[in-house]
Amino acid sequence: MVSAWNSLHSAVLELVRSTPMKQRLIAAYRRHLTLIQPEHLPAEARSSFAQVMSSLAGVKPLRGEDAVTASVRKMSSQDADDCAVLIVEIFGQLPHALDNAPAQRPNGAVVQLRSIDSAPAEFDAPALTATN
Repeated sequence: MVSAWNSLHSAVLELVRSTPMKQRLIAAYRRHLTLIQPEHLPAEARSSFAQVMSSLAGVKPLRGEDAVTASVRKMSSQDADDCAVLIVEIFGQLPHALDNAPAQRPNGAVVQLRSIDSAPAEFDAPALTATN
């Protein structure tokens, strides 16, 4: 399973390609945003994510197209830009949310593999001296 951070990161990378904005939004939705479960997002990002998902798939499709194609087709260029900005803003909220989360420490014990008091003989090398 891909994490929400990875999916949003990939969606943002999709948005910075050189293709037209509406094509980028469709690709980001199909390839990455649909993989995200809202409960895996911080609470402060969930309503924005729901807004993005609704705007990208809220229009009833015509025959032969899907909801995302219909929704993006109906968007103005400004609406498409605003939707892309919202995706980037959601991604930007994730690191802040992770900073505020309690630190998780590994629960395994530290295992000493060799003595740190003396260097192993296998790494000893004779000193190099220059002679003329």
